[in-house]
Amino acid sequence: MQKLLASMVQDGAAGVLLHFRSPEQTWIGSTGVAELGTDRPVDPDGWFRAGSITKTFTAVVVLQLVGEGKLRLEAPARDWLPKVPAGISVRQLLNHTSGLYNYTDDLPEPAGIVRDRYLHRDPEESLAVGLAKPLLFEPGSSWSYSNTNYVALGLLIEAVTGNAYGDEVRERILRPLELERTLLPGDDANLPEPHAHAYLPVDGELVDLARFNASQAWAAGEVVSTAADLNRFYAAVLGGELLAAAEQDAILTAVPVDDSFGYGLGIERRRLPGGRIVWGHTGGIFGYLTLSYHSPDLSHQLTLSRTGTSREEPETGQVLAGLLG
Repeated sequence: MQKLLASMVQDGAAGVLLHFRSPEQTWIGSTGVAELGTDRPVDPDGWFRAGSITKTFTAVVVLQLVGEGKLRLEAPARDWLPKVPAGISVRQLLNHTSGLYNYTDDLPEPAGIVRDRYLHRDPEESLAVGLAKPLLFEPGSSWSYSNTNYVALGLLIEAVTGNAYGDEVRERILRPLELERTLLPGDDANLPEPHAHAYLPVDGELVDLARFNASQAWAAGEVVSTAADLNRFYAAVLGGELLAAAEQDAILTAVPVDDSFGYGLGIERRRLPGGRIVWGHTGGIFGYLTLSYHSPDLSHQLTLSRTGTSREEPETGQVLAGLLG
């Protein structure tokens, strides 16, 4: 494990942490530094930005609402969100078959990200960017990953419940599972200590992006967490602790994207070269990269956080193959 983490530092990470569990061993460790220019090691129990792993949290809340009879997966999203084009169902938002343009494709280059790092962005603004472009395809006819889908789902949660998106996640997931080291920061740009720093290259210099306002990511990518909490969260998801049977089947019904990858409702299914199936999600946001993947029987669990110094990130399948074979 240590050798693999060290190779990631050699390839451009500032630091890496990993929580890994299998029937043979439990391994918790880290390598690299928490902050460039220091010799402070990465705390393997430290906080990090989990990016698109947020989507699994969002999907669970939506599916709980389905189980309560407040939503239907096949219902038109525009029943709650009038600006969403006709023909797009709640399920298609969840599994990225809506055809909606990905609003983050229009985010500025690194210099602009740094310039705007503390600005608040309303979710309606992000949704409007995605809706301003033509549909990529007829809803349901293809697959394309789009953060716009999950901003729409966050707004859908608020429309159905009358409550703030973050409050619903806290009440339905964080508190029941006692995920005390997971938070939805809103406009708070700070990370709790200890945390590792991630960097973006701007005009030949590395800019520390540990502090920024993640409101533009919101229900698609704002979660801040720890490896232990994410392993606990996915154990609850795959173990059926959060959803009734019908919704549990739904979350794990994956759209096949290629021979090794499929997308369920807010969760990925990956087939590794040796044939092992794992479920989880990748999360990348401004220098932070998180991988959290788990075997269906939970015999194997891993969450890895990498803080980068470049825009180049390791390929998820290769990392998982190195850890799980």
